[in-house]
Amino acid sequence: MNPLLSTISLDAGYGKRAVVENLDVHVLRGQTICLIGPNGSGKSTVLRTLAGILAPVKGAVYLGQREIGRITPAEKAKQLALVLTERLNVNMTSAREIVALGRSPHTDFLGRLSPEDHRMVDEALETVGALDLGERNFTSLSDGEKQKVLIARALAQDPELVILDEPTSHLDIKHKIEVIQILNRLSRERGMTVIMALHDIDIAAKNCQTLLLVKNGKVLAQGKPEDIIGENTIGELYDIEGAAFDRVTGALEVCNEKAPEVFVAAGAGTGPSVYRILSRLGYGIATGILQENDMDYQVASSMRLYRISEKPFEPISRAAAEQARKKMEEAKFIIDCGFPLGKCNQVNRLLLGEAIAKGFPVISLRGSAETAELWGEAANLFSAASAAELCSRISDLGYAPGKGS
Repeated sequence: MNPLLSTISLDAGYGKRAVVENLDVHVLRGQTICLIGPNGSGKSTVLRTLAGILAPVKGAVYLGQREIGRITPAEKAKQLALVLTERLNVNMTSAREIVALGRSPHTDFLGRLSPEDHRMVDEALETVGALDLGERNFTSLSDGEKQKVLIARALAQDPELVILDEPTSHLDIKHKIEVIQILNRLSRERGMTVIMALHDIDIAAKNCQTLLLVKNGKVLAQGKPEDIIGENTIGELYDIEGAAFDRVTGALEVCNEKAPEVFVAAGAGTGPSVYRILSRLGYGIATGILQENDMDYQVASSMRLYRISEKPFEPISRAAAEQARKKMEEAKFIIDCGFPLGKCNQVNRLLLGEAIAKGFPVISLRGSAETAELWGEAANLFSAASAAELCSRISDLGYAPGKGS
């Protein structure tokens, strides 16, 4: 299949100074491609070079079979649309008039809009969910609304390729998601190719077919997110210490390598929120006994917590049980996350019962009725129904992180 856009040994930069070197990409129709990397890594320079705004320092960019520098601006505008981060300096201009500018490559010498042009403008506004914004002054719109209108302007060009520089910057989470959903839908339903730079790592990893990781003037890796993002990839890309990217959840987790002070009995997705609460409070954490195919194990691994585990679908061994018992007895307090009780984790239930019987403080997130049914009532057994109540119970115990029991 012939690529829609390709580069050959491209050095992107300004004049004779390369900012990003030796870029080779082959972009197919309908692909969504994302550049991620730290500020100043050259993402915007690459996008401007791909769009033909900047001449290559070295190598070449091809739009279809033609070198992009040899294509006239009018011809290029029918194939490629660009959405940059610069603020438009417009006054008393409606959103619809902004979108109508996208029809310029298709209008006559005087720039008059035909009925077909008006239809395309309306269709572009409707596609991005901004038809109701058409008559409003562009400067009165929110950042999210403006970004929708600018994408609509690009769509009005009827291009095969859209290049966007940080389309979600300065947007709240609602508008970020809406913008990415619009771009994904255009790629999927219209076969439009989308190339963009993003700072939102999780959005890029979850929504783009191909990632280019850019740092220090080099493309460190390119390919499918699942193939090129490892546990330490994002930390290395952004020089982040004390955090790791969780490939299962697609989120960046803050590491907690403090000596264990609290034991967390978790499983089946009940642990991550508790791990994060305890980490924010400053406690070191031991957790278990977790099956190694459990999401809790994956998050605990990303956070660098002390973990007691078993192989997937294997019964809990005596060695693991003894290790967990020892960590429970060393802990200032124990938290039962309310994990589902099944054949594989009955040992965890028994261990919690032992700890309660020995007088160790245990906070259970199961709710008072289930907690009482499992273990009865004890002065050292506390129930918490929410994160706020958990924090309150921890405070009541009076054990400060980093200090002796």
